[in-house]
Amino acid sequence: MNANDMREKTPDQLRDELVNLKKEAFNLRFQQATGQLENTARMRQVRRDAARVKTILNEKAAAAAE
Repeated sequence: MNANDMREKTPDQLRDELVNLKKEAFNLRFQQATGQLENTARMRQVRRDAARVKTILNEKAAAAAE
C-alpha cells in the first residue's frame, strides 16, 4: 500500500488497517510453520506495511499535539 494513500485516511481507519495487517501476519506465520506458505515475500510486505501504518499514525499524533 502506498504511504500517500494512507495519509489520506483517518486515524481510526489506520488503526483498523493495522489490526488487519497484524491478523494477516499471524496467519502467515502459521502457514509458514505448517509448510503451507507459498508466497514468502508476502510476510515481508505485511511487516513493512504495518510499520508504515504505525509511522503515519505517529506523524498524525505529533501533528495533532502541536
